[in-house]
Amino acid sequence: MNRIPLTIFLPEASRIAAGCMGLGGNWDNSPLSQDHILQAHQFVDSALESGLNFFDHADIYTRGKAEQVFGQVLADRPGLRESIFLQSKCGIRFAEGQIPNRYDFSREWILFSIENSLARLKTDYLDLLLLHRPDPLMQPEEIAEAFHQLQKSGKVRHFGVSNMSGHQIKYLQSFLEQPIVVNQLQMSLTHLDWLDEGVLVNHPEGQSVGFTPGTVEYCRSHNIQLQAWGCLSKGVFTGKDVRDEPEFIQATARLVDQFARELGASREAVVLAWLMRHPAGIQPVIGTTNVQRIRACHQVENIELSREQWYQLYVSARGRMLP
Repeated sequence: MNRIPLTIFLPEASRIAAGCMGLGGNWDNSPLSQDHILQAHQFVDSALESGLNFFDHADIYTRGKAEQVFGQVLADRPGLRESIFLQSKCGIRFAEGQIPNRYDFSREWILFSIENSLARLKTDYLDLLLLHRPDPLMQPEEIAEAFHQLQKSGKVRHFGVSNMSGHQIKYLQSFLEQPIVVNQLQMSLTHLDWLDEGVLVNHPEGQSVGFTPGTVEYCRSHNIQLQAWGCLSKGVFTGKDVRDEPEFIQATARLVDQFARELGASREAVVLAWLMRHPAGIQPVIGTTNVQRIRACHQVENIELSREQWYQLYVSARGRMLP
């Protein structure tokens, strides 16, 4: 299975990341309960038992409660922090009164966000900080100042971005002392623009692809880890009722099930194996907190799709033949 570029900077980081967006209950201001804390402990146990030591957060997940409940797990388990990797994101701000949801990469907001994330997580540092979504009003000089201050103080060890194009990363990197080491994008069998962009060069169908050309290649050539959010496609290929879905989705679900039986693995493992077969060394960020599904994902470590199987899934999921 492909090596992931992230191990250049974090040699012991797991091949798969455990996404923490589902922790902490609802996206409201209700307090944490004992059930939320128990769920978080079970989630961490299941991840660690499955070889996942890399945990993905964001300051906004369940309005901060995902970080808060994870911090309670760390407080309950002295010594755990040094055996795992924590990544969080900042830059998205919720609506306030007449002010809509917006993005904020100002120096003040980045520093403020990280202080709050560290407090909620009950840790002194993040292994990785990602800028969550591009801010049209960003001043890269301010980001550079914030990153310098965070690294110098030991509060953040490495930096990355999320949902950015190669052009945006190249521009931002020109202002930074630190390398951008991660770009987290939506990548899955139901979100194929990142692949179609390269396949449909010099073809009319390529005009409808909504993915910035060259992003995957830029990340690969600069050892930037591609992380895939939404990688399990909300379960449409792993057990969700798809009778109302288009025929090509139903056909792909049947194909995933067929390969799972042939390979003696879970359907989740097949879906992840398809992503992980790509030579970029994609790191899936699995968003489930279901213990059984986490274990099912872990089975990907024992399988690898052939080139023919990979293309069968790709073409089926596209719903049409390649040019």
